[in-house]
Amino acid sequence: MRISNLGYPRIGERRELKWLMESFWEGKLEEKEFLSQAQQLEEQHWRRQQQLGVELLPVGDFSLYDHVLDLTLALGLIPQRFAELEDSGSLTLYFALARGARGIRACALKKWFDTNYHYLVPEWEREPRLVANPYLEAWRRARKMPGVAGKPVLLGPFTFVKLSRGYKDWHRALESLLPIYAELLEQLATAGVEWVQVDEPALILDLELRELEAITRAYTYLAERNTPRLMLQTYFGSLTYYQEILRLPVAGVGLDLVHDDRHNIANLEHYGFPSDKVLGAGVVSGRNIWRTDLRAALEFLQYLTGFVTCDRLWLQPSCSLLHLPVTVAGEEGLPLELREALSFADERLQELRLLRAALTEGEEAVGDEFRTADRSLKALATMPGRVVPDVRRRVSALGEEDFIRDLTFEERRQLQAEKLKLPLLPTTTIGSFPQTPSVRSARARFRRGELSKLEYRDFIRREIARWIKLQEEIGLDVLVHGEFERSDMVEYFAAKLPGFALTANGWVQSYGSRCVKPPILYGDVWHRENLTVAETTYAQSLTTRPVKGILTGPVTIIKWSFVREDMEEEQIAYQIALALRDEIAALEREGIPIIQVDEPAFREALPLKQRERPQYLLWAAQAFRLATAGVKPETQIHTHMCYADLEAILPALEGMDPDVISIEAARGGAELLEQLQRYHFRRGIGLGVFDVHSPFTPMEADMEEFLRRVLTIFPVEQLWVNPDCGLKTRKEEEALEALRRMVNVARRLRGEFGK
Repeated sequence: MRISNLGYPRIGERRELKWLMESFWEGKLEEKEFLSQAQQLEEQHWRRQQQLGVELLPVGDFSLYDHVLDLTLALGLIPQRFAELEDSGSLTLYFALARGARGIRACALKKWFDTNYHYLVPEWEREPRLVANPYLEAWRRARKMPGVAGKPVLLGPFTFVKLSRGYKDWHRALESLLPIYAELLEQLATAGVEWVQVDEPALILDLELRELEAITRAYTYLAERNTPRLMLQTYFGSLTYYQEILRLPVAGVGLDLVHDDRHNIANLEHYGFPSDKVLGAGVVSGRNIWRTDLRAALEFLQYLTGFVTCDRLWLQPSCSLLHLPVTVAGEEGLPLELREALSFADERLQELRLLRAALTEGEEAVGDEFRTADRSLKALATMPGRVVPDVRRRVSALGEEDFIRDLTFEERRQLQAEKLKLPLLPTTTIGSFPQTPSVRSARARFRRGELSKLEYRDFIRREIARWIKLQEEIGLDVLVHGEFERSDMVEYFAAKLPGFALTANGWVQSYGSRCVKPPILYGDVWHRENLTVAETTYAQSLTTRPVKGILTGPVTIIKWSFVREDMEEEQIAYQIALALRDEIAALEREGIPIIQVDEPAFREALPLKQRERPQYLLWAAQAFRLATAGVKPETQIHTHMCYADLEAILPALEGMDPDVISIEAARGGAELLEQLQRYHFRRGIGLGVFDVHSPFTPMEADMEEFLRRVLTIFPVEQLWVNPDCGLKTRKEEEALEALRRMVNVARRLRGEFGK
């Protein structure tokens, strides 16, 4: 029995990779030194995993930005628009693909299955070829470390094709990859690699029979070549075709036995497991942070050994630990009963070591640790705030009328137009403005007690006033207060809502250098105090133009938090929705005419299995309506959503009943436009006209060309003009110039189409 890890948090315990990236981008770090320090960080991670008992160490999972981008470059799939950069240096091209270059659009960002991690979408404009083998390079470096059994981690060919765009025929695309994968794997075998972890999370999707046949041919082809032993690794759910996948000619199959709603387990019980394969048993969670019930996990493993002998069993997380913070150590600010119930990446690996010891040596060998785990889980269940009877009663008393606005969208639209008196193609932003060093410094000083509450409030007000004036000078039609008091769109609300706790250093990579610190939702949630009223009403007092109130929606708060597992998500969503409903009522009483409830995670949270989607879409839309349905008809409700294939949720968008929706479209607008056109979307819509994640100022010609294309699909009366997301990550001068150009374009088209 061996302990295997599928992947480790690459960003670092203190976000070391983030600071390295940003120093390099700012010219403070030379390329050679950047690469050297990044490799040192990777090697530190290897040593740390070794110390925690990992015997099959993932190598090649570390990335300077994104592991899908790494494979895209290794396969030579560089879009033609980057051709002029191909001879400019590997990192110049690499980061241009991720972030864009002057006049060159970056590759699209998309959510990695149903997680909050973003990958860069491969584009097939060329035939793939093996340009480099970074997995071999990583394995060779790892081999120099004593005692390391490196296991290269390679994204499988089927999943790579499923995540890509631009090919004419997916079947031909998959076939074109096979000789290249064979060559890459043969290089690893020749070097002496024993095992390769081939990640195929797409195997848990609802596959068609022809896809299964293509997968079978692909792995049969690879099995006929000189390759290392392949561990076919799946995660994020259960296999669609269990028996057929288990018959593939690979040496092992990894199964998620935590997040599969027992389907993988039921298949194991019914069909067994092949006697000639290794089972990678994902028995501790790679996605949530609650301590494993070690006693229950041990009983399950003892049961599992009835199907698989110990010599063919690897203990591992359910998926890569990329989605967890590094360690609970140092989180002394959390309540004791909560802290002791947590398990981050390092603690997950310790759990695997304890489980193996208990399984091979008997529970008495680790009895103290098991008893500690038992006490911790019991303390969590009874900690203050876990159950609040008044909250439970309010949810149980909800009736149909609580989810329905007084008038239909068509009736509301006229009332809102009369009240707001906005021009054609009204311009606005998504909500946040640049978080400058002075803003971050003031927030940090306030947290440390170096600024009083009054001093901090006055600083925030000065920033709000400055940006209200700037927005008016630029000519924006609907303003925002800028969110200078918010470090993160979920963490800010979690800090003010009962039932949440915040970590000091629980960072998780979202994409590139962008990290988030998901709150911990451990108890019942309710509205104890106003969340946004002071800043929003102050902003509105400074201008005669409408100011939007900006809130984060219930689904996004859930999906971007680490959530309790003792309640259905639907019930948690209703608790959060009621808290937001109270906040929206307070904003409306203060005269705020537009309220935006952001739901960027709505699409990402869509279950991967078709059978689970209708129920999710029902309660997710209902939660949004519960939060927003109490407003007057003339109060305009907006929502915002991020990069996503929206086609599967377009009916649910109608069910949410917003008045206006803004959507990120700058990197993948053509596909989104086709979806909206097919659906005949009728709500107000703002398709992001420039990419806020690129440091390069958008050109007016590009924005105008995009809007003209949109105007061939939607009537001018339906459209809003906005960036594709918040501007908090941009520098002030970048944001201001981009907004000036956006307003110029809107005014030109307004003059033309308003005649």
